[in-house]
Amino acid sequence: MAPLLRRTWALRGITPTLPIRARTHEKVSAIGALVVSPRRRRITLYLALHPGENIRGPYVLQFLRYLRRHLRGPLVLLWDSGKPHRHREVRHYLATHRHWHVVWLPPYAPELQPQEQVWNHFKYGRLANFAPDALPQICRAVWRELRRVAHRPALLKNLFRHSALPFRV
Repeated sequence: MAPLLRRTWALRGITPTLPIRARTHEKVSAIGALVVSPRRRRITLYLALHPGENIRGPYVLQFLRYLRRHLRGPLVLLWDSGKPHRHREVRHYLATHRHWHVVWLPPYAPELQPQEQVWNHFKYGRLANFAPDALPQICRAVWRELRRVAHRPALLKNLFRHSALPFRV
């Protein structure tokens, strides 16, 4: 609930202030995927929010099932070695779905993860200095930004290109 404070504009001599009402430790966790079409012509952002929760294995499994319903054909997952990705249920699901291929990225390498670029864009760009009063406000703001980004495929491609992956979109 505490805002991420960034530089902002203000009149000369007037220090900008950001009023904060709530001082709670509530949060919204998110899991997302940047999906690139096989011919690299289209890029789509999928997102799931979990207010007041940490992302654990069952949430990752639920998200994978959601992706499976919306995407056909073989998929390549670029994943870090986070605990939720290595959860027993997730490994079992991936073992039974042979058309899913997992490429494990090195741990602590956010520069290789295109999805991290999306989070950075949301957190440090569009939602910087945002001081919500309640969890629903955070969720609405994130969904609003998701809709805005979804209609800007060039931005998604640039976020993907900004990662240090050896191939381009």
